[in-house]
Amino acid sequence: MVGPARPLFVLFGSSIVQLSFSNGGWGSIIADLYSRRADILLRGYSGWNSRQALQVLHHVFPKDSAIQPSLVIVYFGGNDAVLPFPSSQKTLVPLPEYVENMKKIGIHLKSLSEKTRVIFLTAPPVSYALIKEKLSEEHAKCRTLESCRKYAEACKELCKKIDVKCIDVWSAIQKRDDWLTSCFTDGIHLTAEGSQIVAEEICKVLEEADWEPSLHWKELPIEFGSPTKPSSPARQWHMD
Repeated sequence: MVGPARPLFVLFGSSIVQLSFSNGGWGSIIADLYSRRADILLRGYSGWNSRQALQVLHHVFPKDSAIQPSLVIVYFGGNDAVLPFPSSQKTLVPLPEYVENMKKIGIHLKSLSEKTRVIFLTAPPVSYALIKEKLSEEHAKCRTLESCRKYAEACKELCKKIDVKCIDVWSAIQKRDDWLTSCFTDGIHLTAEGSQIVAEEICKVLEEADWEPSLHWKELPIEFGSPTKPSSPARQWHMD
């Protein structure tokens, strides 16, 4: 560890988390915004679903750790919703199991400390045409809008029940008129434009949450500096 201690934010999820520091990803946007205010820790596992996440949950987030995160942002769902590949033995995680897995993940994270806050991201939509073009027709048939919608809706309903903040990525991305062509690199993973939407939604939740202490970037002190120091020009688009 290095000091002084800052609030710790952990990004936990599958490839949309693992790749979130690449090519203008939403994780890098948050890390830039919170520089000198909080430490952003990446725990992303490409290809994983909620079943796999649950198996390592206590290793990634041990209850006896001396330092617990102030915020955990969780994304699983897209891989859970994938229909079985004809050429693969892999099967989707059934919706009831996905909900139960996410419930266990949320409850565990909330129990880490009284000050640990949790945000779930829903599954985003997908672009069939881009998946077919960049990957294969088989991939495109196994990742459907309808399946992703069902898992996104289930995540939203669960969050209401267990009192976890939820960002509806499914709906937020589709508000952009050209989302089918602008928000994905391959129909599944996010471009810089798609990531900006996710980062903006995260900032909205952090600004509006009635958490004490607030975790919004404007409310956190700048390490070894004046809290009134102006933001860099690169950050001006962020919820000013």
